[in-house]
Amino acid sequence: MQSKSERLFRGQLDKLQPKLRMIANGTDAVNAVRAELSAAMRVEEEVLLEAAPPCRGQGAVPIKRSEMPRSVVRGKLPGLPSKVAVNVFVQLEDPAARPGDVIAGTDAQRRDLVITTMSPNDIPRLLAQKDVAWVEIGETLKAPRPTIAGGSVAAPSPSLRKFSGASGPPKVLIGIVDVEGFDFSHPDFLDGNGRTRWAAIWDQGGNARPAPSTNAAHAYGAEFLKPHLDAAIKHAPRLGVRAWEVERQSHAVDGSHGTHVASIAAGNLGVCRNAALAGVLIGLGPEDGDRRKSFYDSTRLAHAVDYLLDLGRVMGLPVAINVSLGTNGHAHDGSAPVSRWIDSAMATPGRAVCVAAGNAGQERPEAANDFGFIMGRIHTSGRIPARDLVTDIEWMVAGNGMMDISENEMEIWYGPQDRFAVSILPPDGRWIGPVGPRQFVENRQLRDGSFLSVYNELYHPANGANHISIFLSPLLNSQGIVGVKAGKWTVRLHGQEVRDGKFDAWIERDDPVRVGVADNREAWRFPSYLSERSNVDDSSVGSLACGQRIISVANLDEARGRIHISSSQGPTRDGRSKPDVAAPGTGVVAARGFSADPEKRWLAMTGTSMASPFVTGVVGLMLAKERQLTAAQVEGIIRRTARPLPGADFRWANDAGFGQIDPEACIREAGLLFAREDRT
Repeated sequence: MQSKSERLFRGQLDKLQPKLRMIANGTDAVNAVRAELSAAMRVEEEVLLEAAPPCRGQGAVPIKRSEMPRSVVRGKLPGLPSKVAVNVFVQLEDPAARPGDVIAGTDAQRRDLVITTMSPNDIPRLLAQKDVAWVEIGETLKAPRPTIAGGSVAAPSPSLRKFSGASGPPKVLIGIVDVEGFDFSHPDFLDGNGRTRWAAIWDQGGNARPAPSTNAAHAYGAEFLKPHLDAAIKHAPRLGVRAWEVERQSHAVDGSHGTHVASIAAGNLGVCRNAALAGVLIGLGPEDGDRRKSFYDSTRLAHAVDYLLDLGRVMGLPVAINVSLGTNGHAHDGSAPVSRWIDSAMATPGRAVCVAAGNAGQERPEAANDFGFIMGRIHTSGRIPARDLVTDIEWMVAGNGMMDISENEMEIWYGPQDRFAVSILPPDGRWIGPVGPRQFVENRQLRDGSFLSVYNELYHPANGANHISIFLSPLLNSQGIVGVKAGKWTVRLHGQEVRDGKFDAWIERDDPVRVGVADNREAWRFPSYLSERSNVDDSSVGSLACGQRIISVANLDEARGRIHISSSQGPTRDGRSKPDVAAPGTGVVAARGFSADPEKRWLAMTGTSMASPFVTGVVGLMLAKERQLTAAQVEGIIRRTARPLPGADFRWANDAGFGQIDPEACIREAGLLFAREDRT
């Protein structure tokens, strides 16, 4: 028989996002295993981590688009540590409320939204607080997967990205939120005296320096300030090491993504060459490391944005921030907590955030061994025309002798005026369902040992839409491992009451990584994808790039005069025009960070990750020209001045936005906005 507190908790579960509901209802052992799969969960006890190695193989590495699983990488399987913590966004009914002792005074807060880290065991106590409206777990931040050009690459021409206002003393701060480390001593970031132009680097996963001291919510990680970095550059030759080995970040990857992105935005051969630089290194676990040790979710991104804005305020500079990371969960309408967090911050003039649209644009192979479509088939949409009719979605889990041990998630969003039920047909299984509105199936073990969870919710508190979540989860425990069943999973939507009938669905899944062997089969974290029949080739822009007040950037293949095939398309679920603009993102040459070969200082990469910092640099030049600009005005100017691609007109296009960015026109328009108007 349930206790009174247990019954109360069950009655309050509608305050929880489905993924967090599973965590709240899970045992410590189950949650510890889930930490291997969730960016917003972390195992806290090092002793238990050492006693129970993670699910990975020796030398596990991400695969490239052109690869398929072939070789076997043997490794140990996961154990079951018991103490975990979870990052959550808490929506308050009153911004002044501080519910109980579950939320601390040092937790980050922006208006009525709070970020806190807590034990899953404290979730019932949090929900019992009358001032808590609802709670959502942080979304996983996806590691960027740009295409990297091999061989030696020459430095870009000094005139390539040189625009008006790109010289003189710093008038703006360019902030970079990224991964793999920032090579502050690269020549592209040194001033005329050999000192770095980096004002600060916050390494969220590091411990080589004290944590930032200016904000109690940021009291973790390591903060490297300009005096530390300059001293490292000065003394490194005498010590016989490189400067970044003196002030060591938690990640220092040869060809680092963060260094390349920063170089495009604000390197000496970049766009905004007169800027001060600052970076936040997200603690994304290494592919061959224990992902249960770190947080790399959207709450950390919100902290990163606040840190950079705080730094700009201290330095007295406007701030342009680049985020070349992504999330694919939530409603793709700007209602995700991290989107609302950033939008709220953008109300103050002198701030703007650019986000890469994503690399999920490809829908079919272009060659025999081209598997880029696996990363592109993430969205479907349709309309149930009438009551008692059904629509099927074909959801593919990879097989070919391998085992998928990632957790695969599909989110289906539809209008509040409709009522859908959902049924699931596993490969060579039997129909499960239908699961009607306000019903759920939680951690149902299937015949092969894996698990299925389905939640059918009405009126999501963030946007009022109805929402179906489906989770395909592996079995990971000390007795054995069972991956998600390979093959076609059919998701059937039943129209119970239809007034509009339209729906959208997205897959949130892991990137492909070899992790070990179980039962003589390769174990992988491998992305699921939609069949060619079900995939709808639009609205694939990452949910982070769907924010109301962010600038979403597509990848322009400038040499061919067209958008790159991998660049994600809009619009948002609520019909807004994202991406906003396209910028050069194909074969972009910029700094190669942490190179072991001093002759290899430059690298060419392709992706929206390269296009977004180009726009960030332009925004920096705009804010340097006129610091009163708001994020909305910056976005408007960029849209107004964009140039149509060959064969296009001025109308918004789902892949190119309003066209190619025109940096000189943007800077000129920014200078005119607050100029004295001519009287007639």
